Amino acid sequence: MKNSKLQIKVQNIISPFIIIAFAIILRLVPHPPNVAPIAAMALFGGVYLNKKYALIVPIIALFVSDIFLGFYSEMIFVYGSFLLTGLIGLWLRNHKSFRNVILASSGSSIMFFLITNFGVWLMSSMYDKTFNGLLESYAMGLPFFRNTLLGDLGYVGLFFGSYELLSLFILNRKTQISKLHLKSKHFKI
Repeated sequence: MKNSKLQIKVQNIISPFIIIAFAIILRLVPHPPNVAPIAAMALFGGVYLNKKYALIVPIIALFVSDIFLGFYSEMIFVYGSFLLTGLIGLWLRNHKSFRNVILASSGSSIMFFLITNFGVWLMSSMYDKTFNGLLESYAMGLPFFRNTLLGDLGYVGLFFGSYELLSLFILNRKTQISKLHLKSKHFKI
């Protein structure tokens, strides 16, 4: 009971608008290709944000930053992969463990790689519309996949780790205040 109240209080601190602004800024400042916080934000949102925000927050961050970065023909594949990542986050909400967070992050990176490179193969003229062309698209995307995987794991560690540390800090603070309150009652004159 106490833990669920604590989680609600910490969730009240985390505003979807702050998360969106943070993601937009990180996506707009110079960074290595595919090292962006959107997938981590989608997983985090699925676990910790109110369900009504969980799927829309990453899409809003993508859309607003795409206004500045430019729109592209493969957007539906990118946005779709992040919606699926948000759904994985919703599943993770009831199955949260260190192992599952790492697996969800890695799985989301793999899913993003497979979906978006398929989209590039399908929508662009860069590759022949053959099985070999599809394989070439995946081969050419491998350097970006490494960055996606490292970026997703790093941002997932940052988001989930920061949240859990903040939760522990608040819990410890409440425990200290309760102890002080009990001591003050005990020593009343």
